[in-house]
Amino acid sequence: MANSLISVQEVARIALPRLMENLVFPNLIHKDFSDAFSNKLGDTIRVRKPIVFEAKEFDPSQGTTAQDIVENSVDVQLNKIATVDIDISALEGATGIDDIGRQFIEPAAAALAAKINSDGLELYKDVYNHCGTAGTTPNSLGALAEVRAALNRNNVPVAPRCAVWDVEADAALTTVDALVNAEKCGSTQALRDGSIGRVFRMDNYMSQGVREHVSSVTAATAVKVASNVSAGATKLNLTATTLTGKLIRGDILDIDGKSYVVTADTADASSNAISNVSVSPALPALSANTSVAIVGSHTANLAFHPMAFSFVTRPLAKPAGVESYVTNYNGISLRVVNGYDMKYKKESMSMDVLYGFKTVYPELAVRVLG
Repeated sequence: MANSLISVQEVARIALPRLMENLVFPNLIHKDFSDAFSNKLGDTIRVRKPIVFEAKEFDPSQGTTAQDIVENSVDVQLNKIATVDIDISALEGATGIDDIGRQFIEPAAAALAAKINSDGLELYKDVYNHCGTAGTTPNSLGALAEVRAALNRNNVPVAPRCAVWDVEADAALTTVDALVNAEKCGSTQALRDGSIGRVFRMDNYMSQGVREHVSSVTAATAVKVASNVSAGATKLNLTATTLTGKLIRGDILDIDGKSYVVTADTADASSNAISNVSVSPALPALSANTSVAIVGSHTANLAFHPMAFSFVTRPLAKPAGVESYVTNYNGISLRVVNGYDMKYKKESMSMDVLYGFKTVYPELAVRVLG
């Protein structure tokens, strides 16, 4: 390393708070963390789902009915490693930790956070409830009221609620007086800097990681259910006057006043029809010729209760024969490794995070189209 007195432990301990400051989405959702080192890329972790109770009206004549505490779980695959790697030669001009912070730690932490945010916000593909208009950026207090109404209709708990907006919505919403004057909040610098404001009991944030959903349906006219569907089914067939292209995971179908998300890519339409469309949630009984609306390409802003999603991270193992250090804080684990490539005779430094995301309760989230 350029300065042998600067250890990977020091780099890691400085880098992790910088990473935390740049994270937005993972800091707003349920986090599951363990300091065990027995995990690697591809491992599956069983995560307990947050417990949900139902509040019932008290009937004096019947008394109370105890509800069981049922701890369900979901499997989350640790299928992501965000990493930034450099040759040590890139730090030859560094003379101290301040130089290394400017040349490596700060930009590496920002890059890791950008990837982690973006990966998490891809969970929009599991969210079927939606509001707003595809292709139209939310830009008013009325748009936020529509989000509130959508959350209320789906019985999402009133607190806490969060929304993450893309840069265009951020630019539009920050001109709304109620948001400009709203009290900023958040426990990390990224949340403070990214906060648009709190309104209608919902905390609003901006992230460059909000995803664009691009439909693969190129033409659709008079789309209908092709044949009767039994209650509880998760597949249906579609037919139309004109239907070309295909449905992809994350597409939304509006059927008979309810919304469904496509859970797997389909084959290309043939003879203006697409068969075996997998959807969630389960369908009610539907008659043939029931009209279907396919939501087009849009920006997938998200409004949600924190229990809708889970962020899972585990420490990466320390590799043998090289200098390494793993540090943990507030549900995030970061590894820094100083290694040597014998093949190319190069010393290198790596900063990485092992993690996975999972949608836990999709009904507690709303996709806000933009």
